[in-house]
Amino acid sequence: MNASVGDRLHVHGNTVGQPDRVGEIVEVRGERGEPPYMVRFDDGHTRLVFPGPDAVVEVPGQRAGTDH
Repeated sequence: MNASVGDRLHVHGNTVGQPDRVGEIVEVRGERGEPPYMVRFDDGHTRLVFPGPDAVVEVPGQRAGTDH
């Protein structure tokens, strides 16, 4: 998984009743766009994220489902 500042991270809820979380990547701490990422979530909280298989990077202006 690679990302750039300004991309959005979409973390799918992985249990029944758990909502998805979406936020903007504000800092990339790994090399060459790799995790971890500092993410400002839509609820206003910012945290360091090591995305798992339930997460997708969404690039602004790019169709969903295409590689970054």
